[in-house]
Amino acid sequence: MTRAARLFQFTTLLTNALWGAENWPQFRGAEAAGDGGGRAIDIKKVDWKTPLPGLAHSSPIIWNGRVYVTTAISSKPNAGFKRGLYGDGDASDDTSVHQWKLIAVDLKSGKILWDRVAYEGAPKEKRHIKSTYNSSTPATNGKIIVTYFGSQGVFAFDMEGKPLWKRDLGRMNVGAYDLPEYEWGTASSPIIYKDLVIVQCDQQKDSFLIAMQASTGEVVWRTPREELPSWGTPAVHRGELVTNGSNFVRGYDPMTGKELWRVGGSSKITAPTPIFSDGVLIVASGRRPEAPIFAIGPQGKVLWQKQQRGPYMPTPVISKGLLYVLGNNGVFDCYDLKSGEEIYRQRIPNPGSGFSASPVIAGGTIYLSSEDGDILQVKAGRQFELVGTKQLGEPAMATPAISGMHMVVRSEHHLWSLGSK
Repeated sequence: MTRAARLFQFTTLLTNALWGAENWPQFRGAEAAGDGGGRAIDIKKVDWKTPLPGLAHSSPIIWNGRVYVTTAISSKPNAGFKRGLYGDGDASDDTSVHQWKLIAVDLKSGKILWDRVAYEGAPKEKRHIKSTYNSSTPATNGKIIVTYFGSQGVFAFDMEGKPLWKRDLGRMNVGAYDLPEYEWGTASSPIIYKDLVIVQCDQQKDSFLIAMQASTGEVVWRTPREELPSWGTPAVHRGELVTNGSNFVRGYDPMTGKELWRVGGSSKITAPTPIFSDGVLIVASGRRPEAPIFAIGPQGKVLWQKQQRGPYMPTPVISKGLLYVLGNNGVFDCYDLKSGEEIYRQRIPNPGSGFSASPVIAGGTIYLSSEDGDILQVKAGRQFELVGTKQLGEPAMATPAISGMHMVVRSEHHLWSLGSK
């Protein structure tokens, strides 16, 4: 290797160390773990703050120094959502023409590099008053970026925003299982596994899982599901595709769509994404009376379970043999992953409007992002310790993404990079 080549390699490594070479390719990052690695992030420092158009609860993803984020832009000037802890199931009255966009942002500067319109028109379904018309996080493998805009379809782009393919999955009728006239909209995010794009489409009737060829969008398999509407993102654990559903938690062969096992006893509304560590799969949901947490081993064997402890919206997080579970109302639980033993149960002080975003962890610190835009820092471990809070001053519903020393947070009208340059 020449001196110039060594210098270039060293410069690249240094740049990656400073700006974060780590990728966050889908909802909750690699394997949906929500784990940003071993370096704590100084969220008190704002690197940049970039205005974003439209409304979306979708999370940012990060790949090779770029942030990719989606949005739905209403032509109604006062479009909004209603945050907070309430039980209303009403749909929004905003059926105006929207633009669904994919936006690329430079991680270093916050500059918008490009944006692409995937679809424009009136929404083909309704949304919950607390949700948006874009609550599904995109996914990437470094070659393509896949977006799922519910009834508007699946759209794939290359890394520079060139449209590659699109697929119409039909109108998604997703809402209250017991009040079918209500519509709440989709939220399950696509994942990319090997050369497949997989989307979970649970609705009032004719639910299904679908796998499409990542390069072309061609349907590889489509498996019907006898399921109620759900909002969780599927995950692949030990070579099995796992789905959270109201009738059953199921394991599938991701290459064929064949069902391998199922576990019953879940709640009638499921939103958290399956997660796993040390051979233990955790699947939870928060609708009472069940509100279960399942710890599942190979072939769908239930290792332990709890009732009325599952989170309604936030996906749990696992670190060093401990499972952390955040409820919408701010009740924060810690369990031993292997045994299910309760380590502590703590109510977050002043939870405000509550929590919809999922916890993420980095450097031994758990970050809890509230609907009011307060990011709380909790020390990981067997004792609850709140060590800091960052106030954005703007509602925040989306789960943060982490790359190196940077946390990228989406609030109602902005994209933020928190951390240290």
